[in-house]
Amino acid sequence: MLSFKITLCYTQEMKSEAEKLGKNLKRIRTEKGITQGDIAKSLSVSRGFVSNIENGKTNPTLSTISRLSNAIGVTTDELLK
Repeated sequence: MLSFKITLCYTQEMKSEAEKLGKNLKRIRTEKGITQGDIAKSLSVSRGFVSNIENGKTNPTLSTISRLSNAIGVTTDELLK
């Protein structure tokens, strides 16, 4: 039972972090007039993938987070705060 509670808490915390990253990405992207399509082209991914990140539906790798920050011209710290 303890293992389940730890896993559940970890999963909820990761989802919260993914949602925070997504909100920051969308806010910065729209402030700079960058579209999801622009980011998708820059990263060679689908626009749907970018949308899933913005909606907190996926946990991008550190490499993807770094590439996202480069695509929108901010530091990774700005995306993760």
